[in-house]
This record gives sequence, C-alpha cells and structure tokens, in this order.
Amino acid sequence: MALTKGHIIARMHELGFNKKKSVEIVETLLEILKAELEQGDDVLISGFGKFCVKDKKRRRGRNPATGDDLMLRRRRVVTFKCSGRLRDKINHPKKYYQ
Repeated sequence: MALTKGHIIARMHELGFNKKKSVEIVETLLEILKAELEQGDDVLISGFGKFCVKDKKRRRGRNPATGDDLMLRRRRVVTFKCSGRLRDKINHPKKYYQ
C-alpha cells in the first residue's frame, strides 16, 4: 500500500497536531519541495535522500503499440537517491528495532 498525503496527515494528527495544522504543514512542505525542483535545484533531506532534477536530451524512441519510430522531445525528470542511513534501514530493518 502506498503512503498518501492523507496517511501522513493522519499520523501527524496522532502525534498531537490538530488536523488543520497537519494539513497546513504537509501542504507547505510539498509546495517548498515542488518550487525548488521546478527551478532546477536539487533537494537534499539529511538521513532520507536527495531529489535531483536531470535533463534528458532529445532522443529516438518507438511507439510500443504500433512499432513506429519517433523522436522524443527534451525533458526534465526528477530522480531520487536514498541516503546511506535509509538504505541501511531498508536492508536491515531488525537492526533498528532492537
């Protein structure tokens, strides 16, 4: 199951934040992240990972339905690289709960 904004807000509410404040905090955080990525800046969250904006060049592609060749336009994509600490937690979860 995917973690949604609603789940994050509900968890914050369980920690004692009121619902309205939880929504405001989550929405503000996401707007800040989106604004930085839109400008082409990377976003580093220590202990979690780094979101990077990468430029993709124009390239040749193929329509999988028809097999026709086509040119794909230039575009920007966001990639994510998790931190070493998060990677360790994912690969060795019991280590963190003992």
